Amino acid sequence: MRRTGWVLVTGWLAVLFCAGAVQAAPAGPPAPGDPTQYAYLAAQLRTSPVYVSDQIPREVPRSTAPAFAREARRLGVPTYVMVLPQSSYGADAGGLLAGVHDRLGRRGLYVALSDSGLDAAQTYGVDLPGTADAVSESVYAMPYDATPREVFRHFVEVVTSGQAHQRAEEARAAHEDEDVDDGPGLHTDTTERENQSFVTGIAVLGIPLAVLLVTVHTLQWRRVRRAAAAGGGVRVPTARGGAQGGGKKAGVERKGGGGKKAGKAAGSARQRPGVGPGPFPRARLLPLMAGAAVLGGLIAFTASQVFDDTTSGDGSRPTAADMRARIDRVSAGLRRDPLYLDPESRSTLDGAERDRLRKRLRELDVPVLIAALPTPPDDESGGSTELLAKKVHDRLRRDALMVFADPATGGIELVNYSPRVDDSYLVDRPRDLTYTGPAEEQLGRHLDELLTYVGKAPRAKTGGSPYEPPPADDPVEEKALPGLFTGDFEPGLVIGMFAAGLVFGLVAAARALARRLVRRRRPTPTGAGGATTPAAPDRPSLVWLRRTARQDLDALTAALEAATAPPEKARRRAWECLDAAALLIDGDSDGRIDADAGPVGLACAVVLARAGRTALGEAAAAPQVCHRNPLHGAARRRATARPADGGPARSLPVCEACRVAPGPVLRLRSSGGGGRGGYVPYATLPGPLAALGDGVGIDQLTRDVREYFGVH
Repeated sequence: MRRTGWVLVTGWLAVLFCAGAVQAAPAGPPAPGDPTQYAYLAAQLRTSPVYVSDQIPREVPRSTAPAFAREARRLGVPTYVMVLPQSSYGADAGGLLAGVHDRLGRRGLYVALSDSGLDAAQTYGVDLPGTADAVSESVYAMPYDATPREVFRHFVEVVTSGQAHQRAEEARAAHEDEDVDDGPGLHTDTTERENQSFVTGIAVLGIPLAVLLVTVHTLQWRRVRRAAAAGGGVRVPTARGGAQGGGKKAGVERKGGGGKKAGKAAGSARQRPGVGPGPFPRARLLPLMAGAAVLGGLIAFTASQVFDDTTSGDGSRPTAADMRARIDRVSAGLRRDPLYLDPESRSTLDGAERDRLRKRLRELDVPVLIAALPTPPDDESGGSTELLAKKVHDRLRRDALMVFADPATGGIELVNYSPRVDDSYLVDRPRDLTYTGPAEEQLGRHLDELLTYVGKAPRAKTGGSPYEPPPADDPVEEKALPGLFTGDFEPGLVIGMFAAGLVFGLVAAARALARRLVRRRRPTPTGAGGATTPAAPDRPSLVWLRRTARQDLDALTAALEAATAPPEKARRRAWECLDAAALLIDGDSDGRIDADAGPVGLACAVVLARAGRTALGEAAAAPQVCHRNPLHGAARRRATARPADGGPARSLPVCEACRVAPGPVLRLRSSGGGGRGGYVPYATLPGPLAALGDGVGIDQLTRDVREYFGVH
């Protein structure tokens, strides 16, 4: 009886002890098939000191692990490097390093890298000065597009430089001074390559074309200046002739023999040689064009050497094994267990939730597979859940409703490869099931509710499969850059052509403005008694001629009215000049300059008006004007000039300034195009003004004008 009592008491104690043990540890250590994140990563680092995740092969292939190991050996201390997706670290990468170190139990430097850069670095049991400063410096100094491999290399360089603190302070100060968050990138991307192509197109065509246009313009300008300095084609005829016309004004119906004489004079003028340098010689233009083509080729070659990037990134490319590593891992895990938890990610399902989900998966009459893992954009599928599901399905060769849950965000996506489930029900119902939210609190509950609705979903009568997902981009082609001479290169050529024209126009305008300023600053030649010679451009515009003619004729009229007792000869010359000028530009006798007055007639009227004023103000002035530019006024000296046709040299009147340094020959626009033709030497144009190139006097000019118009 006593023995039986002891047996009963012992049995009851054993039962109570076992029940208490079960209640005290309902969520005990994880099952062997579900290792924790710390344990899994520690196991991987125990095998190799560098662990590269298989979830980001496009950005950091697993085959680059030896490159990280080479950099780590430069630190001189045991170094353990983990390269994981950003989601694997959560908000505390340092906590992950501490947990992995506790599981691994080895002293050294622990480094956490992700696809976004350097997340944390901690030393355990070793002394490595500058580690914390190197982390800060790398965060501030490295460009936004630096790869983890480049960031780690930079980190190692800062640590081993011995100036980690100084460099960290400089990087922090530079970052605070920046107005923008992102500085220039480290690598050439597609957008930058398009910009490079556009700039190259502008330079390849714009620079050579601008150089060609400016060079031809400069050489032509020099030819004109040399021709002007040598006589500008001003002919010194052996017999007086040639008259200048003002278009219609100098071409009023001639009376008497005026028309015939003018026509004969015009014909004589057209036959005169030496009317200017002419167009730019083709023999000199062709070498210049060839030189411009060579310059364009040199620019294109230089651009190809400067913009020599062919790919974007650090040059690492994933292998076929890198691209299928995660597919193999997930497929193997789902073969063993319909609930697969990514060991690299922080698990948001406790032991009870895992057991309950596994139990419900076994109870369903349709196959359902759950994979709790992230799908970053740099994975083998390019962030496509549908493509990931297809690859896993092809590897498993098993039809099932695939559920992908993101441990970090709690997002849930379904891909139905089961012919027995009508997934339209799961899309439309239930409306109270939220597939996103705080993963730590809701992922387990959401998956449990999802399985409830899967059990309620109607069974399909016929099998089906999801739409074929589009293939992911090739990782090598994804990083490849387009050619430099493609894309925006052609638009750049068009813009370069317009830019060359703009540069040429600006250069020509600047040169013309500079010449005008130089002329204004050039000392004005003085006449007798210190009187200055009126303004006398060598290429007057039609606007200038009309304005000056009106002003000078008004001034001559006022001078005649104001003159009290001028010498009879001076008074008569002034009146004859005024009458002749009126014949040239006021054929309607209305006191206004005719609208169709041409450059030659206007210039002749200005010369006559100025000569008339000179006669009134200086009776003893020479009755001749400067043969190089009659607008200079009265001639004070004579100079020897040789005719353009090779005749004997003759002594011709010049002003004081042209005697010291012969100035440019007066050039006027021809009558073609309504007085808008090209500038040519005045002596080559038909009309009375051309006679001044022979050195005739003002009195003879007034007679030629009256004869030209048939006035006697």
